[in-house]
Amino acid sequence: MTVITKSRIWLSSPHMSGREQLYVDEAFKTNWIAPLGPNVTAFEECLEQHLNDEVFVAALSSGTAAIHLGLELLGVSKGDEVLCQSFTFTASANPITYVGATPVFIDSEPETWNINPELLEKAIRSRLDAGIKPKAIIAVHLYGMPYQVAEIKAISEKYQIPVLEDSAEALGSMYHNNQCGTLGDLAILSFNGNKIITTSGGGALICRSTEQKQRAVHLATQARDNAPHYQHSVIGYNYRLSNVLAGIGRGQMEVLDKRIYARRANHAFYKAQLNEIDELEFLPEPEGVYSNRWLTAILTPSYEIREKIRLALEEENIDSRPLWKPLHLQPVFKDHMSFDNGCSEDLFNRGLCLPSGSDLTQENLYHITQVIKSIL
Repeated sequence: MTVITKSRIWLSSPHMSGREQLYVDEAFKTNWIAPLGPNVTAFEECLEQHLNDEVFVAALSSGTAAIHLGLELLGVSKGDEVLCQSFTFTASANPITYVGATPVFIDSEPETWNINPELLEKAIRSRLDAGIKPKAIIAVHLYGMPYQVAEIKAISEKYQIPVLEDSAEALGSMYHNNQCGTLGDLAILSFNGNKIITTSGGGALICRSTEQKQRAVHLATQARDNAPHYQHSVIGYNYRLSNVLAGIGRGQMEVLDKRIYARRANHAFYKAQLNEIDELEFLPEPEGVYSNRWLTAILTPSYEIREKIRLALEEENIDSRPLWKPLHLQPVFKDHMSFDNGCSEDLFNRGLCLPSGSDLTQENLYHITQVIKSIL
């Protein structure tokens, strides 16, 4: 039996700058430990300035909470249908069920690995023929790569179905010089521990008006009415981000550009080292697109070779992960409608995410690529 003694190389670990502690200490010194306070306000302002598109940000406890509130703001409720990208993490779809609606899954296209515009329109027409108009579209920028925004927006406008843009993995990515998080009718971000910046746990809903933000914050703070006593006219949630965690976010925002640079440099290193191996494929950036390269992923010739690489990396205590298993293939969603073409299933079978954290050293990266080369 092999005993692993090498330090673990993680897929995407948190990377603190040191500045975060200043804002956290400030929260403690001023006793702002509640889910509101100066750090929350300042963190929201930092995000708004970065996105730079007249948006209004509500800082929340998670990206999942942001999707839930986004669906609420779009009026999605019991009995509705929501068209959702299938090739994504389950958190993109779970909130659809929270509001009593039903997800309808749409497969991917090979250029960006994201929601397929042709299948999306086919699904809309099919549901309209059945007398049902879907209430919203959830499109995801997978692994930091923007989806085909122009095509999805055109379909959204043609059928008057709003887009909830899942930008959980794409803070800092751009589509034709527009920041991801500003491309849908509403959008969400995630600051989970593995994201490009983190607040440990956290997320944000990106709104188009102050009224939308006010409603989101109202719902996120248990929907308490304006009264001297506790009075509630609608169901609310405990979704607001704490002032302590928002302090971490403020420090992280100060190094966001450095974190994006490091992730893109990781991708460039992998590509330069492994490009000579014909059996491997990398996801290219389409013209006009800038990806933060949150995770670098490779496509191998087969499931068997993918597993050989993954297990060889694990033998060296190196974390790697198969690409997302499509939601239409997940047991929990097995009875739900899907419009699939086999693309995401093929990506899942052949794809592998490589360590991509911004704290990786050149030695780490070289070691990872040597292991892969030893297999191929």
